[in-house]
Amino acid sequence: MEYNNVIMGRFLSRPNRFIAEVEISGRTETVHVKNTGRCKELLVPGCRVYLETSSNPARKTKFDLIAAEKETPQGTLLINMDSQAPNKAAEEWLQRGAVFGKDAIIRREVTYGSSRFDLCIEENGQTSYMEVKGVTLEKDRRVYFPDAPTERGVKHVGELIRAKKNGLGAYILFVVQMSGALSFSPNDETHPQFGQALRLAQQNGVQIIAAQCRITPNSMEITGQIPVIL
Repeated sequence: MEYNNVIMGRFLSRPNRFIAEVEISGRTETVHVKNTGRCKELLVPGCRVYLETSSNPARKTKFDLIAAEKETPQGTLLINMDSQAPNKAAEEWLQRGAVFGKDAIIRREVTYGSSRFDLCIEENGQTSYMEVKGVTLEKDRRVYFPDAPTERGVKHVGELIRAKKNGLGAYILFVVQMSGALSFSPNDETHPQFGQALRLAQQNGVQIIAAQCRITPNSMEITGQIPVIL
């Protein structure tokens, strides 16, 4: 997936979860943050960020904050933090023949039970549901989800378990919005209930996949899977 008209800025502050103050070419701009998560380890005052210029002249904010550079012991790490990007990247990855075949039929936002799953895949008469989660939390090149408690995430995992018990395919795909990650694990410190739900899902046959991406300031593409450690 690609962005248009990407520019660089310096993050200044985040008054609330929807907007940020960013210095662009010497002036301060209020921009839209395309991720309502905490992202405190990413949005550090003074860090370099990347923004997509909106083509809608009627918008209150002219820019969308889509990525940030994080300084780590291993060097500068570019992390995409657009919460809409993982679904797009996942669909593109599946269309290239990952996990399922290239002839699989993929639909987005399909309801099952009391949940709406990100993707529904039809292949050889088998229906499968896939929930996609974006991962931006990194510690020593290992990545974790979630970065804040997510009761909605626990609910989705429970629905996938029920789908599997009813004979359907069930998958959780964690899209790691950076490169160079060594492994993925649930963030038990922040939300132990999500980790418990994920382990229960694995025990019940739900497929848990983590895949990392190639990131540039104006693109994100899944490159392959990394180990999942539960």
